[in-house]
Amino acid sequence: MKQQKSISRRGFISKTTQASAAIFISPQISFRKQQPSSSSLDIPIYAHLWVYASKFPPNWDCTPNLETVFSDLSYAGIQGLELMEANLRHQDAVSRIGELIKKYSLPVSGSSYGVGLKLFDKNQHADIMADIQIIIPRLNKLGGKTFGISVGHSDKPKSEAQFDAQAEILQKIEVICNDHGIIANLHNHTYEVENDLHDLKGTLVRLPDFKLGPDVNWLIRAGVNPVDFIHTYGNQIVYLHLRDQYDDGIWTEYLGQGATDFKSISEALKEVGFDGQAAIELAFPNDFNPKNALKEDWKMSREYVQNIFGG
Repeated sequence: MKQQKSISRRGFISKTTQASAAIFISPQISFRKQQPSSSSLDIPIYAHLWVYASKFPPNWDCTPNLETVFSDLSYAGIQGLELMEANLRHQDAVSRIGELIKKYSLPVSGSSYGVGLKLFDKNQHADIMADIQIIIPRLNKLGGKTFGISVGHSDKPKSEAQFDAQAEILQKIEVICNDHGIIANLHNHTYEVENDLHDLKGTLVRLPDFKLGPDVNWLIRAGVNPVDFIHTYGNQIVYLHLRDQYDDGIWTEYLGQGATDFKSISEALKEVGFDGQAAIELAFPNDFNPKNALKEDWKMSREYVQNIFGG
């Protein structure tokens, strides 16, 4: 596959006071009017805000633009927003985001986690756990239910000791998530699934029942067939990230333009009885100028996903 010059989340990775809980109600109760139409998969369609965060290097914190994020996704008919951890580190995160949830009737579905972190490095564990103790309670107050964890990239294959450290902290994070009604899951970039799934397998041999939240596009870019992955790990998959690309590997502006065989992916999910959730995650190549307003790209992507995954 041709390697594009693009804003890869892996390439971009460099390296808090509670508000009134009365504002927040579980999204499953508050926003029933946004539940998906009847379908054989019945997958809620969420959105990850990376395309906005990518404009805020090096910390990827799009908090200043969250109103635009909520406005665009609400217009597009998206059913929930997946945050990034940077949004939850602000002391006013619960009140600020809670007001946007109410204003736009758009719930927070969960958050991704792991930008710039290396869970396999025991020297980072104390800081990571302190961070988790802040982020998870705030995500819970905002109604989030999923927590997609990236374990961090190593320049060389991880050692058995590094896998042990990685599994140790993942277990601790999972306990805290469980205590707050949140599903911890492993979110992959290319590095977790390339080389015959070396990194992912290193984790799962230690934590065989840990839930998975694969990114379909990163699977493809690592040379992994998403259909085969779903058939192998379908009973553990609780979440999906969806993005499209052309034959040459260039990301599309919206889902449905490219060569990704979403129909086969949908069929595989049906075959394994998938009943989780999915998030569209748009990402643009460097210096790309969209032809459409971003809210229209979200709308067309959402309509495409509903069409493909709904029948």
